[in-house]
Amino acid sequence: MHQTRLYCSSQVLSDGRVFIAGGEYGSNPRTAEIYNPFNNGWTYTAAGGAGYGDGESEILPDGTVLEAPVGWGSYPAWATLIYNPFTNGWTFAGSSYEYQDEATWVKLPDGSILTIDPYNDSNGLNSERFIPGTGWVQDANPKVALISTYTETGPAFMLADGRAFFLGGTGHTLFYTPSGNATHGTWAQGPDIPNGMVMQDAAGAMMINGKILCAVSQPMTGPTTWVQTTYFYVYDPVSNTFDTNVVSPTGGATDNIYSYQTMMLALPSGTVLYSHCGSDLYVYQPSGAALPAGKPSIVSVGWNANGTVELIGRGLNGISEGADYGDDFQPHSNYPLVRFSIGGGVYYGTTFNWSSTGIMTGTNLVSTQFTPPRNLPPGSASMVVIANGNVSEIVPFESPVWVDFNYSGAQDGTYLNPYSTLAQGVTAVSSGGTIAINSSIQPSDSHETMTISKPMTIMSFSGPATIGH
Repeated sequence: MHQTRLYCSSQVLSDGRVFIAGGEYGSNPRTAEIYNPFNNGWTYTAAGGAGYGDGESEILPDGTVLEAPVGWGSYPAWATLIYNPFTNGWTFAGSSYEYQDEATWVKLPDGSILTIDPYNDSNGLNSERFIPGTGWVQDANPKVALISTYTETGPAFMLADGRAFFLGGTGHTLFYTPSGNATHGTWAQGPDIPNGMVMQDAAGAMMINGKILCAVSQPMTGPTTWVQTTYFYVYDPVSNTFDTNVVSPTGGATDNIYSYQTMMLALPSGTVLYSHCGSDLYVYQPSGAALPAGKPSIVSVGWNANGTVELIGRGLNGISEGADYGDDFQPHSNYPLVRFSIGGGVYYGTTFNWSSTGIMTGTNLVSTQFTPPRNLPPGSASMVVIANGNVSEIVPFESPVWVDFNYSGAQDGTYLNPYSTLAQGVTAVSSGGTIAINSSIQPSDSHETMTISKPMTIMSFSGPATIGH
């Protein structure tokens, strides 16, 4: 990146790029950047007129990003903004009812964004939602406060039964049942986190078995006094209980770090990647089978004229957003991944242009485009689509042959591979020249069609592609 950033907004965009904004710490939290995996480069967004701090963010149904700057600049303190990655522009999205610093947002199935207001205006007993096309509206009052004395709380998740589950910095938990429209939902108190533990700036992840892996700790003893011991519990929404006997990643009962140093990510393998801001990484393997309700399905797969592939299916975005933290990280993974198996190897394609950025899309048809990996061997592969680690049934996929076009003999100009489309009337090879077609797999290749408009002789060919004229 151009700037260093610690505790910042983060979202994977619907076109496959990555959005990063602000930072509670770092070299310039007044900026936001976009990472492009297609050229491995970073670019600044347009100036948004705000400092973004450790603000919350969410992807809206149209692919734009809702951002709570919780910073400074030309907007009021409670302002929220929308970043449009397609136009590289920022617009004012209206002010929330309370300041959203240290808030936790959760995406509901209707596309609205739910939060419990974190500051002392209401003692943590107000909630509100951002409804796309409408703005911020007040919702029902929570039954118990989740925001700690020092204004910290934990993550939130959608559960398979359709309720949202919030884990609090007070050690309390709450369920929220959405109305599915603009009217108020319903709050109910959940079980307290056992042993007096809390989730104050701490990571969690919804696993493929529907349970929640939680990083918990003892409460803070002062405004900046954290307890440097983190435990790991697993919440089971079916039994409505916590399993407190989870071994830490380093062995034993605890990880000797502050809970705010924890980070989790739902992997396509169905496991959870864990970091504690050190030089080592860990993977948690959940027990039990994946939830049938979270299993995506493939309806059709077809090539596009430009060499990309369109996959249409159901449940490609998963039940929840995957892992969560709150305002300091948004490690969400509610987007489709494609994986191929052939010849004993495992390969991932690049997905983009997702038709949905939501969750719990049910029986609705949704789609994604993807490009097969360039190192995928040619032949009959097995393909699956993955949503938050939950894997679809296998479908066959005929791997393409990637072709370089190289030229010898007299040429009107120089044409580097991959083969370029020539302007009308321009010839690539003069009369008597030859074209060598070399099947290879290189990062610079592309999936293309070469049209031959005059008679030619194919002198030799190697590789499993089909040659026609």
